[in-house]
Amino acid sequence: MDFDQLTLTQAVADLRAGKITSTALTTEALARAEANADLNAFIALDEAGALKAAAAFDAADNKDKLLGGVPIVIKDNIEVARLPCSAGTPALQHYVPKADAPVVAKLRAAGAVIIGKTSMHELAFGISGYNTAFKTGAEFGVRNAYDRALIAGGSSSGTGAAIGARIVAGGLGTDTGGSVRVPAALNGCASLRPTVGRYPQAGIAPISHTRDTAGPMAATMADVELLDRVIAGAEAVQAADLKQMRIGIVRSMLINLDTDTETAFQAAVAKLKAQGVTVVEIEMPQLAELNGQVGFPVALYEAYDDMVAYLAHTGTGITIDALAREIASPDVKGTYDGLVIPRKLPGPDNTLVDAEPIYDAAIRSARPALQALYSRTFADNRLDAIAFPTTPRVAIASNPDSSSLDNFGLFIQNTDPGSNAGIPGIQIPITLGATSKLPVGLELDGPAGSDRRLLAIGLALDAVFGRLPPPRPS
Repeated sequence: MDFDQLTLTQAVADLRAGKITSTALTTEALARAEANADLNAFIALDEAGALKAAAAFDAADNKDKLLGGVPIVIKDNIEVARLPCSAGTPALQHYVPKADAPVVAKLRAAGAVIIGKTSMHELAFGISGYNTAFKTGAEFGVRNAYDRALIAGGSSSGTGAAIGARIVAGGLGTDTGGSVRVPAALNGCASLRPTVGRYPQAGIAPISHTRDTAGPMAATMADVELLDRVIAGAEAVQAADLKQMRIGIVRSMLINLDTDTETAFQAAVAKLKAQGVTVVEIEMPQLAELNGQVGFPVALYEAYDDMVAYLAHTGTGITIDALAREIASPDVKGTYDGLVIPRKLPGPDNTLVDAEPIYDAAIRSARPALQALYSRTFADNRLDAIAFPTTPRVAIASNPDSSSLDNFGLFIQNTDPGSNAGIPGIQIPITLGATSKLPVGLELDGPAGSDRRLLAIGLALDAVFGRLPPPRPS
């Protein structure tokens, strides 16, 4: 078996056919995780638990479970019974939940074997994955599967790196403003940010109840669809007829692109047209303005109350002030100490202003206006989706500067608006950059509730773009 080309769907088929055992698959995944310690992809590996689960699957007669015997990974802000759930921060490193988060319980019930908890940008507050709290390699920061000198993206950094490096073929991340799609794009994986509310959010360390959602990340869109089917309890999706698709392109989402991304995106659009997709250039006036009125005000204000509630749920007795005192990564420490804890937002001329009235305005008027703009755009142009480069650049150098506010804003430039509107988006790996040889991603955002339609389009696009070649051995 070529593990570098293995997908979740292929693994399930091979396990059912008796071509391979779960023990063999799980042993290989664990060996690859340990051999790639320099990725910093894992905060905790569960070798004993994973091999026990794999052996139990191999010994059972019931082989019809949708994920039976397949090794996967879970981001370390999602609770897995009897494994630490640190949210990537020191204060929670000894918190061990007794029960699985509902999203994990669904995967486990479907037979998935959880090999470990993946590293992440501390408290999910960033896009670089440069976390100074945990490391298994020589350097800090989760490293890119295709180049260890570069970022893996965030905040679901470890899940993206583990899939890109062919350690596993699927897993879970979480997404507030781009956190499953950015690392998926930078590591050559597929992912879904579902419509907010499609998946249960209990048992997940939060940033913002308005914006947060768990999301599947995997080798292919077919694998993402399989994970979504399990979590959402849905029927299987069939590939869409691309000749019936209308896709919009917003000019304002094509700014700040590097040459590799620009070239790859234009080539992808040409491929879509060649498949019979109708591509329409559209305008979304006020998109950036409305998004700016929602993004930071909602995330930074809700982060306080939502984290206080989560800490109470953990039963650890840890307060939000104690949590903040132990934050290791300077960028996250600055955000918590300067904005989250005092409940402030940046004002004009380097001032700080009270967050509550700005938050109230965001929830009352700006977010509904943003949602209405998307609804109108999809309806008036009869669009199935809006397409854009997931990230405007390929992966950048991994160091403390990769977590700068400028880089944060740059990398969520295109993922953030849909997040704030609560709509679904799929990320599809389309090619390796001509010069950089790094993964480039294409995102398609659809109307609220159109997750299955997007997944159907994604299934069709698997055949158009294929799978990226695996990283060359480092």
